[in-house]
Amino acid sequence: MKAIVFAAGLGTRLKEETLNKPKALVDIGGKPLLQHVLEKLKREGISEIVVNVHHFSNLVIDYLNRNDFGVKVQVSDETNQLLDTGGGLKKAAPLLRSKSEPVLMYNVDVLSSISIEDLYNDHVQSGGLATLAVRNRETHRYFKFGRDKRLVGWINKKTGEKKISIPDQFVGAAEMAFSGIHIASPELFKLMPEDDCFSMTSLYLDLARNHLIRGYFDQSDLWMDVGKPEELEKARQMYR
Repeated sequence: MKAIVFAAGLGTRLKEETLNKPKALVDIGGKPLLQHVLEKLKREGISEIVVNVHHFSNLVIDYLNRNDFGVKVQVSDETNQLLDTGGGLKKAAPLLRSKSEPVLMYNVDVLSSISIEDLYNDHVQSGGLATLAVRNRETHRYFKFGRDKRLVGWINKKTGEKKISIPDQFVGAAEMAFSGIHIASPELFKLMPEDDCFSMTSLYLDLARNHLIRGYFDQSDLWMDVGKPEELEKARQMYR
């Protein structure tokens, strides 16, 4: 199975940490975030990985060229325009497409002990278009899942904004926080909009009206969004 690591973000939440380097190269325990993710994906059996780049892209490309991670790593270069997650996947499509194998998507600022094998098996068994790893944790934004863990909408508890994909299941649906880890069947590439820049969240919510998109309710021991300063500090304490 192939994977894309979304590493093009500006890292604005980390402020001083990303003034002279990209978020992907922020250090935890003597390793940049990107290395933590690449090593995890290799351990999980991923054979080919694409890394998208934008902010300080030259530094990421140089880092990848100087290191051997034991798997094939290619770059999808967004230096000229940041494309968001959906646009990033679309641009990287020529490097990721497969006739039968799904593609894994993983945010570079996520540290997790999730089993990619279990996520993959759950996705394949469901026959769905995509499967989103989610957790029962506190945040402002939630995906909502109805019967059989089907994606039915999204809500921002802070602003009250709602996006409803399946109205008759929206009220009372389980509210789960996205983990920044998801897997999609190759058919997804045929269903992308003509736009160059768009988010995967918006795409999933649009497609959920007519396609099966499910949640994988992850209960693994570790999940951290180290793109947040307080979580980054916690992670550094853990990896001392």
